[in-house]
Amino acid sequence: MNTSTPDVLIVGGGVGGLALALSLHQASISCCVLEAAPEVLPLGVGINLLPHAMRELSELGLADELAAQCIETRELCFYSRHGQFIFKEPRGRFAGYDWPQLSIHRADLHRVLLEATRQRLGADAVRLGHRVTKVDQDAAGVTIHFDTAPPQPGKVAVGCDGIHSALRRQLYPNEGPPKYSGVNMWRGAVRWPAYLGGDTMVSTGWMTVGKTVIYPIRAGTPETNGLPLINWVAEIERPEAVRQDWTGRGRLADMMPAFAGLKFDWLDISAMIESTEEILEYPMVDRDPLPRWTFGRLTLLGDAAHPMYPRGSNGAGQAIIDARFLTGQIKKLGATEAALAAYETVRSPQTAKVVLTNRTDPPDAILREVWQRSGGKRFERIEDVISVAELQDISDRYKKVAGFDRETLKTRPSFV
Repeated sequence: MNTSTPDVLIVGGGVGGLALALSLHQASISCCVLEAAPEVLPLGVGINLLPHAMRELSELGLADELAAQCIETRELCFYSRHGQFIFKEPRGRFAGYDWPQLSIHRADLHRVLLEATRQRLGADAVRLGHRVTKVDQDAAGVTIHFDTAPPQPGKVAVGCDGIHSALRRQLYPNEGPPKYSGVNMWRGAVRWPAYLGGDTMVSTGWMTVGKTVIYPIRAGTPETNGLPLINWVAEIERPEAVRQDWTGRGRLADMMPAFAGLKFDWLDISAMIESTEEILEYPMVDRDPLPRWTFGRLTLLGDAAHPMYPRGSNGAGQAIIDARFLTGQIKKLGATEAALAAYETVRSPQTAKVVLTNRTDPPDAILREVWQRSGGKRFERIEDVISVAELQDISDRYKKVAGFDRETLKTRPSFV
């Protein structure tokens, strides 16, 4: 049996769990990461790290490693289904932030976090093959039980194990599956010629007829004939949800009727999708905000606490911020019930606003407004459909809700 007793037991070795481990180590708080998977696999496709997340990762000393693995996003552009320009705005440092917006493959982000965790905390800090069966607690601490490994004691436990969290299921056994949005998603990444300067994130169309989000996540190399790796997401309304395991393989036949012939002057989206070797398919889902995350010495973090629709490039960022804020509370109050409660008091209402805003008024509401007001038809000028000021307001409102407007980041003190 493992005789060491860390202050913090982290259930789950994804982005949120590893960010928490690195933050706790930075604050000289002992911890270990307990991951159910028996091996680390390069899962997923692209994600975006917005300036609020990059501030935290920079404070962890990871900015240079991440910069070497990504594309720094220069601008976000919106186009109609017909390829007509709607709106664009600079992003990250190009918009005057002190931190960049990075587009990166999730596997590259995870590898940087995992390598840093093992280098700083030790090779045994991340323990694979530890699938949680239950967590017990008393006045002195917690004990996590696993299906094959010996029990592990600690002072507090944090569930960072994703939308299908075992710890959340113990706290809310009758909650049921995630809530389907009515939108299905297909995702992929493919080597493809650069477009619009090679550092632009693009969103097109609308979900009633087919919406896409496209951005480069790895630079081209001589081995790839200079072709960058382009991440794409295709979304469309669909009455029934598909599987929810996040690794389901998609079929072109199921999606291409909606995305066939989608070709702009600067990018042949249909051809790009059709050239992708591996396509992932899963539903857009989330969960309703919980009445509480914290039960004594147990709490939740990231997708285990507040899974959200991927409509604001914000899920990983909110998990990272959770990790940093929780670390700050444990640094101040110790690995105690009081620290977990203080963390929840601030982060629960903040993330609940993001979850609900992602349902109703995320940045891609720009596309919804244009689609509805134009009736899906071509227009001569976007100003004949909606004012640029109103489009900018949609974007700015979301930045404030998600906590990455420039003024908030400039004036907010460090979490740790």
